[in-house]
Amino acid sequence: MLPDLDSLALFVRAAEMRNLTRAAEASFITVPAASRRLSLLEHHFKSQLFERHSRGLELTPAGEQLFLLAREVIASVNHMRAEMANYTQGSRSVLRVHGNTSAMTQFLPADVASFQGVHPDIRLVLEECWSEDAVKRVRGGEIDLGVIVEGPDVQGLHVMPYRGDQLAAVVRHDEDLPTDALRFEDLLDRDLIGLEGGSTLTRLLAAQASNLMRAMVLRVQVRSFEAVCRAVEARLGIGVLPLAAAHSFAPALSLRVVPLQDDWAQRRMCIVTRAEPAARSPLALLVDHLQSCARGGPAP
Repeated sequence: MLPDLDSLALFVRAAEMRNLTRAAEASFITVPAASRRLSLLEHHFKSQLFERHSRGLELTPAGEQLFLLAREVIASVNHMRAEMANYTQGSRSVLRVHGNTSAMTQFLPADVASFQGVHPDIRLVLEECWSEDAVKRVRGGEIDLGVIVEGPDVQGLHVMPYRGDQLAAVVRHDEDLPTDALRFEDLLDRDLIGLEGGSTLTRLLAAQASNLMRAMVLRVQVRSFEAVCRAVEARLGIGVLPLAAAHSFAPALSLRVVPLQDDWAQRRMCIVTRAEPAARSPLALLVDHLQSCARGGPAP
């Protein structure tokens, strides 16, 4: 017989609070009832879970192990409830979509929202991640569709064109930087501000610096485009971001956006799925819609 979830939740609260009375109150039961539940858990696992002292509860080694496992079980159950809630409003399908930071900052949310308006019976769960992570999750079956910047290995996956973007330098208005024919190598003598190392953009810039046999000095690494712009505003260096994303932050921070003229600064984005979606399936409808949005045409 398996232990019930309420008893595991009580155990986790008691372990976190180190106090049976407060754990009982948080669980909306009496202290004697809480004590009995914990005793039954100890009987079930044939192990003492707590050392009881005047100062409160202390986990035994067995209790420490159960604490780690019980939290995972409760988190999994909560995730299960959230997933099943996706179907409670009449949705006939749930699609999980992960988009790279550039797409999420510029246009993917609007494209997804317009699809949701046309197909309210198909629920979309949207999340931001790096392109490499999106590919791994598509390949592993964790998500249905990824939007990525070209670069990661997509061998064996179904890849379709989506949108594109252009990279640009983000600088303060008083920065001495040419506005015409600016190239990436013109920035390599300056302190640069970039995304953390796992991002497709940072790896692209590092590779281009290596091709030029130059060092790229990343003075600051952050996790978002907005953080890049705020670091530029603070005079910590120059940022390199997708043009449309940079324009969305620059006016409020009084920054200047200068497009890079390097050929590789024009990037292509792709839609990635594990296999070609079946015709008229929810996933096929989403792919058709995203591609139509990219072409600037009406929703299919």
